[in-house]
Amino acid sequence: MIHVFKTSVETRQDIGKLTSRLNGLLKQAKWNFDLDDCDRILRVDGTMDLVHPVIRLLQDMGYDCEELG
Repeated sequence: MIHVFKTSVETRQDIGKLTSRLNGLLKQAKWNFDLDDCDRILRVDGTMDLVHPVIRLLQDMGYDCEELG
């Protein structure tokens, strides 16, 4: 299942700050950011429903995050 999130992540340095936390949360999933997209997309491809934990993680680290439907 692929989930797509709109975020406020802006730079590769921001991604670097998030990488270890996202890897810990999304152990069985693949994820990537598209910073070229105007919504600075985070895509998560995994078998579990991780919408709320992903949103909470990014918000706890100071970023906006919402699932796009």
